[in-house]
Amino acid sequence: MSDSKERLKQAAKILEQPSDYKVCEGCGSIVTVRTFHCPSCHGYRFDETAERVTAQAHLLAKRKANSVLSSDMA
Repeated sequence: MSDSKERLKQAAKILEQPSDYKVCEGCGSIVTVRTFHCPSCHGYRFDETAERVTAQAHLLAKRKANSVLSSDMA
């Protein structure tokens, strides 16, 4: 599956249940509410409002990925 299709699929999943997610205030990544530290930037401040999660999901679905994850280094 192409990167853009995968991002749209992930965004749709998040938009179905935004209360299960939160947005990292450090880097803008969307993580599950069970996350204590952001896996991308190791930040620990999050915005859990549905409005912020929804807006960020729409934004991230429309642009290319720009984070480097540990899986990218393997």
